[in-house]
Amino acid sequence: MIRCGSQTFCLNVFSLISLLKVGMMKPCGFVKTSFLVKPVSATRVAGRYFTHQKGLPCLPVPPLQQTCERYLAALEPIVEADELKHTKGLLEEFQRAGGLGEKLQRGLEKRASKTENWLSQWWVQVAYLDYRLPVVVHSSPGLVLPRMKFSDKKGQIRFAAKLIAGVLDFKTMIDNETLPVEYLGGKPLCMNQYYEVLSSCRIPGLKRDSVVNHAKSSRPPKHITVVHNFQFFVLDVYNSDGTPLTADQLCVQLERICSASANSNSEPVGILTTQHRDSWGKAYLNLIKDKTNKESVLAIQRSIFTLCLDGAMPRVSNELYRSCAAIQMLHGGGSQWNSGNRWFDKTLQFIVGEDGACGANYEHAPAEGPPIVALIDHVVEYTRKPEMVRSPMVPLPMPRKLDFHITSDIKKDIEEAKNTQDLDMRVMVFGHFGKNFPKAHKMSPDAFIQMALQLAYYRMYQQCCATYESASLRMFRFGRTDTIRSASRASAAFVRAFDDPSKQAVSGQAIDRHLLGLKMQAIEENLSIPDVLKDAAYTKALHYRLSTSQVPSQTDCVMCFGPVVPNGYGVCYNPMNDHINFAVSAFNSCKETAAAQLAQAVVDVLLDMRTLLEQAPRAKL
Repeated sequence: MIRCGSQTFCLNVFSLISLLKVGMMKPCGFVKTSFLVKPVSATRVAGRYFTHQKGLPCLPVPPLQQTCERYLAALEPIVEADELKHTKGLLEEFQRAGGLGEKLQRGLEKRASKTENWLSQWWVQVAYLDYRLPVVVHSSPGLVLPRMKFSDKKGQIRFAAKLIAGVLDFKTMIDNETLPVEYLGGKPLCMNQYYEVLSSCRIPGLKRDSVVNHAKSSRPPKHITVVHNFQFFVLDVYNSDGTPLTADQLCVQLERICSASANSNSEPVGILTTQHRDSWGKAYLNLIKDKTNKESVLAIQRSIFTLCLDGAMPRVSNELYRSCAAIQMLHGGGSQWNSGNRWFDKTLQFIVGEDGACGANYEHAPAEGPPIVALIDHVVEYTRKPEMVRSPMVPLPMPRKLDFHITSDIKKDIEEAKNTQDLDMRVMVFGHFGKNFPKAHKMSPDAFIQMALQLAYYRMYQQCCATYESASLRMFRFGRTDTIRSASRASAAFVRAFDDPSKQAVSGQAIDRHLLGLKMQAIEENLSIPDVLKDAAYTKALHYRLSTSQVPSQTDCVMCFGPVVPNGYGVCYNPMNDHINFAVSAFNSCKETAAAQLAQAVVDVLLDMRTLLEQAPRAKL
């Protein structure tokens, strides 16, 4: 163990820092080829969308040998020696001249030559639309904003009105194609995801879902959906002359909605969207058999976004407030609270609680976190500005309530959807330092935090695990994400050496989407799935007990999501200048995991890592 100031510590501090720096290095593909770049602090330059998109490069297919070598390196810290030897043999067979690997690689390269992005369609299909667990917790992230300074219905309505106006202000840039293009390292990023999040919705299917984007229709929608006390309303947000409603006008309309839905005895139809996707697919077909129900569902699907006006949640201590707010944003707190006050298939839902709890929930298929956060940053900034626009003196049409005819079968489906959520969530603010500290030591804040997560997990379980960190592919046309595998030979060496200075050693790029592409190519060509992709080691490599993401923002907020495996953790973080926001999740039903325990381990590790760096003279780092 580290003993600050002891001779043992001082003798090993330089070797530990060396291991820390090596462990924090991105795989060579990140640095040399910029194959994967996390858009942490992208600058923006105004530009037209379609002209910009045409200038972006297409996503390349990595060399087969490179991916195989890096896959083997990624397995080293997480599988046993005999498993590694077995997989090495499978990889040699897979790569032999004229073999299956070579054939699939050629097929993949041919696909890449004929499409704008060989990966994106497959990725959305496999990662989201074919995924049958509920979108709630398992797929859709939540976002927790700082607690707002209101605690009654009037304050809730006023803030919600300004929020709507802020989203419409951002939407104007999208509609006019004047949204500033984001650049990273002098290279432009794909802006397509910004054009997918408004007026879009996921549609349940019996075996596979789909996504529809009504913004691209001949008559784009001019309304949002507002849900209050489990009742849905259509609210037109544009005047007859095409100008957006002002915050004052929106206040009037929201007050009308709340007055018309004062009772909470309506059937919570929205809770159906929390179901397993196969169950919801069947219930959906049953629901829309009725013409009125079908029209109501279509109105929700077509809307620009959904605004959820929540009732107050149970009071908790200030320490637990953010954790409870995260649960509210992720799943509504359960059927007894606000889980029925949602339509979780909607791409973007803004949530405004009567007690000042605010945030968002988004369906993941159309976009990653950064475009959502950029929109929210804009909206939060907008809500802080004084209202400058005078409201036109024109009568406003009454918002239209969406009716649902609830049959006995639908009622049964609703009751079955009222299950207890299994999420263990801990949101914490690490206040001892923020991203400025690792920067002062010439270290990447993200890599520094990733190493802290590796060490925290190792201290709890005495082993390394497969770790997923999402990385953006937006430098390429229609790029989505690939995987940074934070667990590497180098990171394993660091975590083992940190608490045991007598042991030292050292050494890992993006391989996951390439391997997925080879598997999908085999399916496409009706070929057998390669043995290496049916191997037990491959299953282990995809069993991410640590699923992590950095989602930075200007607003002091944090995104949150559930674990991706039953015995795993979900960890999202937002490094601010002088503090770091963390959201750590696990499942209550798993006895091996505990969100609060991992969160505390992260705190302890970050402090120990700071001590390590401060023990070494700066000049010798």
